Amino acid sequence: MFPARLDSLLAYDIAKAMMDGFNRHYQLFRTESARAKHRFEVQDWHGQQRAQRERIEFYDLRVKECSLRLEREFKAGSQGMDVWQQVKLHYIGLLVDHHQPELAETFFNSVTTKILHRSYFQNDFIFVRPAVSTEYIQIDESRNQPSYRSYYPSRDSMQQTVRQMVRDFDLRVPFDDLERDAQYVTQGVAGLLRDTKLRANFQIQVLSGLFLRNKGCYMVGKVINGFYEHGFALPILHNEQGKLYIDAVLFGEDDLLMLFSFARAYFMVDMEIPSAYVQFLRSLMPRKPRNEIYNALGLAKQGKTLFYRDFLMHLRHSTDRFRIAPGIKGMVMLVFDLPSFPYVFKLIKDYFPPQKDTTREQIKGKYLLVKQHDRVGRMADTLEYSNVAFPRERFSDELIAEIQQFAPSQIEVSDRDGDGNLEVILKHLYIERRMIPLNIYLQEAFDAGGTNAADTSAAAQRAREQIERTVVDYGNAIKDLVAANIFPGDMLWKNFGMTRHGKVVFYDYDEIEYLTDCHFRRVPAPRNEEDEMSGEIWYSVGPKDVFPETFAPFLLGNTAVRDVFMRHHADLLDPAFWQAHKERIVAGHVMDVFPYERERRFSRGVFGGGFRLTAT
Repeated sequence: MFPARLDSLLAYDIAKAMMDGFNRHYQLFRTESARAKHRFEVQDWHGQQRAQRERIEFYDLRVKECSLRLEREFKAGSQGMDVWQQVKLHYIGLLVDHHQPELAETFFNSVTTKILHRSYFQNDFIFVRPAVSTEYIQIDESRNQPSYRSYYPSRDSMQQTVRQMVRDFDLRVPFDDLERDAQYVTQGVAGLLRDTKLRANFQIQVLSGLFLRNKGCYMVGKVINGFYEHGFALPILHNEQGKLYIDAVLFGEDDLLMLFSFARAYFMVDMEIPSAYVQFLRSLMPRKPRNEIYNALGLAKQGKTLFYRDFLMHLRHSTDRFRIAPGIKGMVMLVFDLPSFPYVFKLIKDYFPPQKDTTREQIKGKYLLVKQHDRVGRMADTLEYSNVAFPRERFSDELIAEIQQFAPSQIEVSDRDGDGNLEVILKHLYIERRMIPLNIYLQEAFDAGGTNAADTSAAAQRAREQIERTVVDYGNAIKDLVAANIFPGDMLWKNFGMTRHGKVVFYDYDEIEYLTDCHFRRVPAPRNEEDEMSGEIWYSVGPKDVFPETFAPFLLGNTAVRDVFMRHHADLLDPAFWQAHKERIVAGHVMDVFPYERERRFSRGVFGGGFRLTAT
């Protein structure tokens, strides 16, 4: 047989093995996502949290598994580039009629870049752009349910339709009073439509998969009437008797953006065609990037792929330069940004001041903890990349000098292609959504007259309202983290940011700890007058000891801030607050923190779900 024919057969076998590896990955991913429905039904909250953590690791395990198989069976790393070009072409052929082609392309990239040398990471060997369309993917509906279901109610039959929508999800737990809940939802839809005429196309479309996260289960869909589409979500919870109820109806893009926030844990959703879900959700949230929707669905590797493509496109269509990010410089992370791009880039420094007793690996472990944990809308998600190449001309000289001074092991400047175009290669990088640091946000309010009670101008009044709103939500953010078993460690204002939706979010993770690992203590009384007058600590402090009474001097130096904080969150300075919640978590209690305000909940006496620290 001719060598070219042998190479083609080998390339096909490699491509087929890679496709088998992806199919195994997605089958396991989907199976675990589908099991979330049963865990919700039986209220297995700890199992739900464990499954959410473990599912994040599935992808890397399958990539490693597939790479080892290719080396073992085909010595893939030793094959020539002509073989790898054919592997890609055969793989594209296998994507025809595939239900997750975009995910399979990303899996191909992950396996290929693990096997091949970095200099081969070119369009010839990986999918820099998608090769197969995800539009209008067809499925056999006798074997798979469609991505969404459509209902055609009249005003009179709306309540009956809502009941049917819920029943179609086949939840195996009875509702406390589905008729009552359907009436609440119907009233919400009626309020949305008001006296609008129902057009010929009036319908409700509902995604076929339930969205499960923490102790909540969400139906997501849209109401279509004439030229208008209104997205909605119905949160379903357990009451104290173990029965189900619909807790609220969330309408519109802003509500859904909070539900799908980058600061929340990933959903578990059983999806045959993920791209169809993403397309549907984008019709509800057109301002939300596709990469963040894939992330919210638990498909973080696809989210990373799309983010990087968007980033490369932005670089081609912009001319500004990367710079040191404004704000107070951190002791552990070096932060820079591109002013025209709404993200920040973070490098771990090579060395830290003495008060930071940590290592690079420990810091990476903290970021992994946040990735795997319930972020309760208060911790920013991060994208993690290795060996990222940037054009040198896009970096300011000051930024290059900063990196070379504080993180020299993380930077390489080279002419890799020998064409005179220098590249900056960063070895390990975190990328987060850009927010306004809280210390800067508050300073803007101070500068506008927010601390001057005698200033009665409209601008000063707005500034005072901004201070109040910010300080209250800062305390709420800490309490939400407590609910999620997280102690943020360094609670300085500079480590929190303000999102475009006016929510306070934590983003500095190098001192983060599980609440249950901390020891919350009162400051011991001075033993004598010398202790009382001493500027030194006279009592022993263990590595996980926390003294909440000592927070005030660092956080509440401004009188206006202190007044608001003490009115709303004085309990954060009391060790008893922290100890009580630690004890509840140790006892196995999973606290409720849901992504909508308390006033959005239907009013009907006793609500289910147990204890709530704050409505978020």
